[in-house]
Amino acid sequence: MSELENIDLAGEFNRYRGVLLAEVEVPGPAAVRRTVRQRKRRYRATAGAAAVALLGGPAVGYAALNGPGPTPGPLPPTPSVTASPTPSVSPSPTGTPSATSASPTQAVSPDGRISRAQLLAAKVDLPAWRSGPPDCPVSGVRLVGDPSTAKEGTNALEKIDYADVDGDGATETVAMLLCSFGTGGPQQVVAFDRDEAGRIVTIGRVVATSREKPQWLTSLDGRSDGIVRVEVADLHPGGGWPGEWSQRQWRGYRWTGERFSQVEGPTSFGPNPYSTNLAVTAKDLILADDPTDGSRVGAVQVRVRALGDRRVDEVFLNLDLPASLVPDGPAWSDCGPDAGKYGPPLRCRLGPIEPNGELTVRLGVRLPPGAELPPGTATVRGTAAGPGGNYLIDPDVGNNEDTIAYR
Repeated sequence: MSELENIDLAGEFNRYRGVLLAEVEVPGPAAVRRTVRQRKRRYRATAGAAAVALLGGPAVGYAALNGPGPTPGPLPPTPSVTASPTPSVSPSPTGTPSATSASPTQAVSPDGRISRAQLLAAKVDLPAWRSGPPDCPVSGVRLVGDPSTAKEGTNALEKIDYADVDGDGATETVAMLLCSFGTGGPQQVVAFDRDEAGRIVTIGRVVATSREKPQWLTSLDGRSDGIVRVEVADLHPGGGWPGEWSQRQWRGYRWTGERFSQVEGPTSFGPNPYSTNLAVTAKDLILADDPTDGSRVGAVQVRVRALGDRRVDEVFLNLDLPASLVPDGPAWSDCGPDAGKYGPPLRCRLGPIEPNGELTVRLGVRLPPGAELPPGTATVRGTAAGPGGNYLIDPDVGNNEDTIAYR
């Protein structure tokens, strides 16, 4: 461009500037501050673009800073003093650290997912078991892997599952444990986690069995929302009680920050359908002489009632009489095979009894000639059975027996 062209352009610009300033209103302090902020943003954006150009290589940088600019065109017809909108910054090219990676590293909760093998290999502390026998340890406990072979007084691992119980974004471990005692024992579900050093720590007890109900924990389910679901049953199997007769319920528990609290499912059990109230009453035994052989004979009269809406399939009677008294008479033929053969006590199997029904039986006994029988008392006890000969629940065992005198 020649020097003459430069002079003409400068003069034209000065004339235009004189006309424009006469019509422009001077901005106030707020507008100035906005303009300064916008200029700073434009400066940062321009500086960033220049830096990218320089980082792109010597040729690119040189062209961006020293190359010929565009030819000046006509001036805008209506310029404004308001700053133009701040240009948006284009995303960084591949390889530039993102905002997430540039932020400080967030603390990550320890992973509390503990495998079965890891839990069995560790020594753990447990919440206290219920009072009374058995006396299972709770500090530095080594769990047993097979409940069926666990020795009495040891803690066995029955089931294991996982859930984020404390809501920290990491998984914790929940385990169903058994304190071995006889064919069963008390149970509890316990939640475990790891500390920052990776050690297994105990969070707390989710639920435990009780002497009342529930007496049995059967299944475990750790849910994705942090709720621990446990299937509980009213009665533990054993002693003539089949597990399929137990009432079962799924109950959900959530960690409150201090303990687990039930948040889902029933909170109590209704009457078990395999139950009845058996009532037994009996009359005293009075022996009389039998002149035919010199023995003494008599009969025990027993009344049995089923006080409930459940049919009693069978009633097992026990007569805890002295061994010198033996069964006598036709009534024993209905008591089942070998009645009285293995006494005492004398046993008789009766039934059925319909709901709210009853039956009465007279069971004869004989005292052989020459045998002595001092006066005394004996217990007559009845037990109700249902399908398959399994015992029914009796909520009032106090009326299942009666005491009689004999002489």
